Amino acid sequence: MRQLRRWVLGLLVALTAVGLIALQPRLAAQAQESAPPATLDSAGLTLEELGDGVYGLIASVDFPPTDPNLAICNGGIVIGSDGVLVVDPFQTEALGDLLFETVATLTDLPVKYVVNTHYHFDHTGGNPAAASRDLPIFGRGPIREFMLTRNGESDPNITPPDVIINGSWDLWLGDRQVQIREFEGHSGGTDAIVYVPDANVLMAGDLLFNQRIPFVGDGNIRAWQATMASLIVDYPAALVLPGHGPVTDVTGLESFKTYLADLVALAESWESAGTSQEKAVSTPVPEKYSSFLFQALYPGNLETAYNQITLGQDDAASIQQYLAAQQEAVKAL
Repeated sequence: MRQLRRWVLGLLVALTAVGLIALQPRLAAQAQESAPPATLDSAGLTLEELGDGVYGLIASVDFPPTDPNLAICNGGIVIGSDGVLVVDPFQTEALGDLLFETVATLTDLPVKYVVNTHYHFDHTGGNPAAASRDLPIFGRGPIREFMLTRNGESDPNITPPDVIINGSWDLWLGDRQVQIREFEGHSGGTDAIVYVPDANVLMAGDLLFNQRIPFVGDGNIRAWQATMASLIVDYPAALVLPGHGPVTDVTGLESFKTYLADLVALAESWESAGTSQEKAVSTPVPEKYSSFLFQALYPGNLETAYNQITLGQDDAASIQQYLAAQQEAVKAL
C-alpha cells in the first residue's frame, strides 16, 4: 500500500508544473506545435502592474493543469530607462514568446536580461524563447547541472542559463537598479530573488507559494523557515510577487512562514508519538489551508516533513536520496 501511495504521489507530482510538470518531451513538443499562438487568456495569465514599470503575469490555474499550454507559475517584467529584465519565462517556448510579446505591448525598449529564480521546469522551460532572441539568461548555483540532469523528461529542449550568479548581483537598466540575491530552502541551492528597490517590489520565485500548497520534495524545510524569517525582516514593506499564487505583501510571507511552522510542528508531534510514516502521510489538510490550490501536493509535504523532521534526514545527501527514490519523471526535475 505504501509503495502504491508513493507511486500515485509521484505520478501526481509529475503532472504538475509547480516546477514538476513531467510531460513526455514528445507530447510537450506536439502540444506546442499544434497549439495556436498563446494569449494571456489562453495561458490563464493576468497582467498586473506592481509598481512604476514593474509588472507580474499571474497564473491562476489549479493543480493538475488541464492543458500543458496553461501557465502554472508567475512571471515578472521590470522596465528601466534603457531596457527590460524578465523573470521566469514559464514552461514552454510559446509561453516564453508570450512573455516577450507582452513586454512589447508595454514598452519599445529592448529586453536585456532574463532571470530564472530556480531550476524547476515551469520556470525555465520557456528559456528557448530567450535563447532565440540571443538574450543572456541568469541563474544561480548548480542550476545548469540540475536542469540537465533532472528536467530531461519534462523539457523537450533544455536551455540552461548561460550566466551563473552567486552571492549578490546588481543589474542596471539605465538608472534603475535590480538586485538579485540568493536564499536557501526550495530547490537545492538554486533559489534567487529579484528585488526592484525604487519600486519596492520583491519577486520571490518559489521561495513563496501564496494560497497554494508548496512543493517541498527537494527543499530543506528548516532552511526554508530561516529564509522566510529573513525575507520578512529584509522586505517588510515590499509588494511581493510569489512564484505561485496572487500578489501579496509581508502578510503573505508571514502566512507561508506559518505554514512551514505548522508542518514542522506536525512532524515533531509524530516523533513524540512514535507515529508511523504510513499514518503520518494520511493526515488531512488542515482546515485553515483547505481553500489553498495545489491540494494534491499535500501528501508529499507530509512525507518530506516526516523524513526531514521526524526522522532527522535533512542533510543534502538524504534530500537528494529521497528525490532520487521518486518516480523516474520526478528525478528529472
